[in-house]
This record gives sequence, C-alpha cells and structure tokens, in this order.
Amino acid sequence: MNCKTCKTKTSNPNGCKNNGVCGTDGCNKLNVFNWLSNLKPISKNSESNYFEVRFKNGRKKFYENNNENSINIGDPVVVESSVGFDLGHVTLKGGLISVQMKKRKFNPKEKEILKIIRKANQDDIDLWIKNRDKEEEVMSKSRNIALKLGLKMKISDVEFQADGKKAIFFYTAKERVDFRKLILEFAHEFRTKVEMKQIGLREEAGRLGGIGSCGRELCCSTWLTDFRVVTTSAARYQQLSLNPQKIAGQCGKLKCCLNFELDQYQEALQDFPKSKTKLMTDKGIAICQKLDIFKKTMWFSYKNDSIDWFEIKVEDVKKIIDINLKGNTIANLQEYSIIRENINEKAFI
Repeated sequence: MNCKTCKTKTSNPNGCKNNGVCGTDGCNKLNVFNWLSNLKPISKNSESNYFEVRFKNGRKKFYENNNENSINIGDPVVVESSVGFDLGHVTLKGGLISVQMKKRKFNPKEKEILKIIRKANQDDIDLWIKNRDKEEEVMSKSRNIALKLGLKMKISDVEFQADGKKAIFFYTAKERVDFRKLILEFAHEFRTKVEMKQIGLREEAGRLGGIGSCGRELCCSTWLTDFRVVTTSAARYQQLSLNPQKIAGQCGKLKCCLNFELDQYQEALQDFPKSKTKLMTDKGIAICQKLDIFKKTMWFSYKNDSIDWFEIKVEDVKKIIDINLKGNTIANLQEYSIIRENINEKAFI
C-alpha cells in the first residue's frame, strides 16, 4: 500500500492515522464506507463474527473470526485458504455484513466459510510483498509459454497467494481453451499450485485500469462493483451517435456510463411526442429528424425536402398534433419554427 497523504509503503499508514484506510481513498480500490459499523447485525448474532476481506484488484470474500480478535476495518489479516494462507484487508463488518451476504447470495450454512487466523504481523506482510513482487515477471513468462503452446488466450493478470503456495492466472479467451498442458508447464516452471480463472473483457479492463474518454479513471477499476447489461437503446434514448468507436469503452463493449443517466432521459422523454410523429402541412408531410431534450425542442423537415430542418418547441408540436387530429393542417413549419439570432448571444469568457 502506498498512501499519497502520508507517503508510506507499510500496511498501516502512519501519517494520516487511518489504520490502513486512507482518508482520501486513493490507495483502497473499491473500498466501501460502512455507515452502520457501530450497529449490531440486523439478523442473527452469529453474523457479528463475519468479516469481508479484500484482496488484489477488488476481489472480496467473507471470513469468520472465531478467535475473538479485535479487528477493525482496514486491518491486514491472515486468512485460511485451500492451500496454506493468504493476506488481505478487512473492508466491511457489523450491520452491513448480512445485507452484503444477501446481495451476493452467500449463505454460510450452505457454503463452507473459511476463518481469520490472526492479525498480520510484519513477517506476514514482508512475505506477502515478496510474493507480490514476482507477479509481473511470472505474467511475462506465462504469456510466452502460452504462445509456445499455440493457445488462443490472453493472460491479463497474475495473483500470488501471500505464502506463495498458490497462484491465480486470470485470462480472457473467445473460445474454449484446453490448458491442461499449460497448467503442467506453469507448475513445473513456477513451483506452485496453479489455478486458471477466465474473466470477461469488462473484468479485464477493471483489473488493468486506465483512463477513459472523459479524462478520469475507469469506473470499473475504481468504484463500480458489478456490471449491468448495456444496450444500444440507452444510446438512442440519449440521442447519441451509434458509432462503436465513440460509445464503446476500452474493453470493446458499450460504456457502462450509458446507464448512469438513462432514467433521467427516459423521464424527460415522457413529455415529448413520439419520434415517429408526422405533422400535416399545406406544403406536405413533415417528419421528425431529431430531439433536443435539454432545450425541449424537436427538429422537423419535409418528406420531399430533407435538407431544410426546422426547430420547433415541444409545446408547439403538441398544438400542431391537436390541429391535425381535428382534420386540419397548418400552412407551413416556418410559422412555428424558432429563429435564433447569434448576434445577441453573449460569449462565455
């Protein structure tokens, strides 16, 4: 951990006195502030012994504390694993644990829950850092081995267990991959137990991180905890171009931020007539070309002349529709068109 505030590289920052939880949240990826930390669990008393522990790149699991150790959020803890032990940081405890378990459909009675062994001491942290330092070199070698075997896969990340007895290789692949030979090569080369885990393109972008087109860090690598379905209809509601290069993120999929303001756009469009609305005029039929949700206007053009567009307020469009429903027509669109004079507009300084 490297805290920007206190400039330390230890497990517990000494400068900001936050006991492992940075006040600026700059060194705790996908961290959650627990507003109910002082409250008891809302369900069973046994759930007060459950803690959520975070590992590399936001990977989280639930653990049980039967040793009656005084553990706070941000404390580094040594936890059980299928082979050996691992080290992570506590991210959640108290009243929100039962809610989080229900959200992730985790039932401790149905699934075997591992336990927290103890708080991590300096020797545990040094061993954890030593194994973490090997990950970049191991990832480079693992990619070369996969290329030699001719496997159509991309190894995007490697995560070593704290004791070095196990390594998780995260990869992406378009087709099913037979990596039985690959596992044997990895086990012989790296002398550790190997686990292969396939992830999607969005999860890969979240693990690697980067800067989006907005100029900020990717949402999936900072605060987004789950991936919702994004469709092109979200871009249509917001009157965005359907150019894949503009609405796709670094993962190649549609940007997750298309869903963020979708509800507000759908609510605003309820006051608009349908985009398929046709206006009857003496000059001919006028069809809708586009909507301007912020200015509450609609652009129309004649069916036989699609070059000239006329901007009309939504209120006037509704009036024209009422006139058409009565069997009457208007003379032309110019009578209701908005004329903007750029001369009187003040420029921003």
